[in-house]
Amino acid sequence: MKTTHGSTMQATAASKLPVPSRGRKLKDRLWRERYLFLLLMPGLIYFIVYRYIPMLGNIIAFQDYSPFRGFLHSDWVGLKHFKTIFSDQEVIRVLWNTLLLSFLQIAFAFPVPIILAIMLNEIRNERFKRIVQSIIYLPHFLSWVVVIGIVTIFLKSEGIVNWALTPLFGMEPIQFLQEPGWFMPLIILEVIWKEAGWGTIIFLATLSSISPSLYEAAVVDGASRWRQIWHITLPGLRSTIIILFILRLGTVLDSGFEQVFLMLNPFTMDVGNVLDTFVYFKGIQKADISFGTAVGLFKSVVGLILILVANRVAKKFGDGGVF
Repeated sequence: MKTTHGSTMQATAASKLPVPSRGRKLKDRLWRERYLFLLLMPGLIYFIVYRYIPMLGNIIAFQDYSPFRGFLHSDWVGLKHFKTIFSDQEVIRVLWNTLLLSFLQIAFAFPVPIILAIMLNEIRNERFKRIVQSIIYLPHFLSWVVVIGIVTIFLKSEGIVNWALTPLFGMEPIQFLQEPGWFMPLIILEVIWKEAGWGTIIFLATLSSISPSLYEAAVVDGASRWRQIWHITLPGLRSTIIILFILRLGTVLDSGFEQVFLMLNPFTMDVGNVLDTFVYFKGIQKADISFGTAVGLFKSVVGLILILVANRVAKKFGDGGVF
């Protein structure tokens, strides 16, 4: 009884102690984990300085901005530039080019790292596997300037490809770089060659987390390698594929400025001019800064909406989504 009474008295006394406020708890946690937050600071400062502070410049999209008059004194025009996006035929054509190119990249370039990762996972010779991985990783470290330079050397009128095809088939040189019909296929092939190998890293990491006992049980049940891939490997990759697909949708209006800009020429401008290059030509070369900012803000809003919708759909189908 005494012990019970003493415990009751201690609990009563403890309940009368002041409860730390939320601000106090936060200060205590910051001090307790100060070294972790110190490691976080460089990345946090980077995002604040180069990502969040520049967002204040989006006010230009609602003004007829003049560099001489500045933010505070430029004329306010509201949604004028956003209305132009949907009324200007050139903008609509550029938007269509951007969507088509993004769709082709998702349809053809996005699955390639998944296929490569599965193929690499099936290789049993570790030395050969590492050599193949190194070879397919290497193009990622080349700049787009170098890649486009290589493509130009191979595909120009007097390039290596036409030099080989002309005597073999007796055909006229193919104008790969000037023909509009070749522009988007070349863009997709360049993306696959440069980035597919690097994209396998995440999928290979996911495959390494799949329990080998699942494959052993499948072998006991008499499952072939194709059955194991279909019923074990692909389901194990499902969550990763969905997350990366959601993130890819967020950049559906970003077609890669540097690559497209270097591939453009007067012959392919109609099919190759995308939003990124259009903003450069319009906003920088023609000094229409407000319209260029409006297009950039429009791209960001569309990307955010697509991510939110895709994330919600993924959760409804039982996946975790991005957040």
